[in-house]
Amino acid sequence: MADESEILLKTRKFNVERRRFSVAGRRSVTREIVVHPGAVIILPLLTDEDIIMIHNYRYAVERELVELPAGTLEPGEVPAACAARELEEETGYRAGWIEPFGEFFTTPGITNERMYCFIAHDLEQTQQALDDTEQIRPEAVPLARAIGWIRDGRIVDGKTIAVLLRYELERRRD
Repeated sequence: MADESEILLKTRKFNVERRRFSVAGRRSVTREIVVHPGAVIILPLLTDEDIIMIHNYRYAVERELVELPAGTLEPGEVPAACAARELEEETGYRAGWIEPFGEFFTTPGITNERMYCFIAHDLEQTQQALDDTEQIRPEAVPLARAIGWIRDGRIVDGKTIAVLLRYELERRRD
């Protein structure tokens, strides 16, 4: 737990804070941390062998990435509700049910962002509802092809790699 905290930057999605921590038996340490409300990532299953992925233009890296749909929690939003909302907004599919699939910290060296993972089942096609700044194109992809895209470097998004590989490991274990 931080002893002191100072907000250095406040944005619409996260803050950057300077925090001081006491370390037992040593002097205190100061770190600048991206304080994030948390996010979700969804693995949408069309069938046992086919998934929905998105082609998403990411301004931070100035290119389109192949990803699983994901999004940031709104204030007070429950992760499962966020997953259902983001799935439909980004892909144009609504889930019949959403199953929790674990969680992880995205980059714990610089941020407290926790990523909540879900699997979406019984998909029904609706319509995308993108923000005017989003450039997202959904695509049905065989799971085996998506795993190949990790191998050949086409998928470079860490959260997508983590969820797809974990799902593939779970399938092989069954």
